[in-house]
Amino acid sequence: MCRWLAYSGSPVSIETLLYKPEHSLIDQSLHSQLGAETTNGDGFGIGWYGAADTPGVFHSVEPAWNNRNLRDLAAHISSPLVLAHIRASSGSPVQETNCHPFRHGRWLWMHNGLIREFPKVKRDLALAVDPSLYASIEGSTDSEFFFFLALTLEDDPPGAVERAVGLIEKVGRDHDVEHPIQMTVATTDGGSLWAFRYSSEGSSRSLYYSTDVPTLRGLHPEVEVLSMLGDESRLIVSEPIRDLPGAWNEVPESSYGVVQAGQDELLPFRPVAP
Repeated sequence: MCRWLAYSGSPVSIETLLYKPEHSLIDQSLHSQLGAETTNGDGFGIGWYGAADTPGVFHSVEPAWNNRNLRDLAAHISSPLVLAHIRASSGSPVQETNCHPFRHGRWLWMHNGLIREFPKVKRDLALAVDPSLYASIEGSTDSEFFFFLALTLEDDPPGAVERAVGLIEKVGRDHDVEHPIQMTVATTDGGSLWAFRYSSEGSSRSLYYSTDVPTLRGLHPEVEVLSMLGDESRLIVSEPIRDLPGAWNEVPESSYGVVQAGQDELLPFRPVAP
């Protein structure tokens, strides 16, 4: 499986997110504590929003802990919205086009988990992708197909993901797959950020969101980075990147959160069968 991080808030350097915390995503690439694997070394990717109309992405098949270009870029890029992902392949090849986050237009998408027995269900899912989008699929992962199914079904992001998961579950069960999907997903259009936690068996991979910044400043005035962040800044992570009491809240099973201007939301996630 994989580990990922999604940040929305005041512009910060990617270095601050990826390298400076004591249990940063870079540390997790070697020493994950909550993942299915301890080591996540099958490539990595970062996506961020800046001056251009579409987000920037940087992918590599090298391990994140050993990539000099990532360290240098991270020190020079600041952004108000960052997605970062370290990969542990569940069977698909280690190649740049299989590294998350995936990009289409203004959208970014990343996934931890799998569509079970993907080779068995791949043809049916491929036929469900809109023909106008299919040519944009560059890699061979179940995660990228999942993204393009959600884009096909898009009218609102939660509804699109609920319908995509409903389709994946139906196709899987039509092929005698007992638990078709395991997922934590983050996606964004550069404005709002959505994060989902769900699995067909009801035992999903770990996912946490940060406590609001004003509360954290009161709890931990010694943490310098909190003084740099606006009140609406928020982190969503596969596993906590700092050991701070009161800082992390588990995303409930079968739910999704929306990080947005004003009040964030945490709501139930219910797949919609076709």
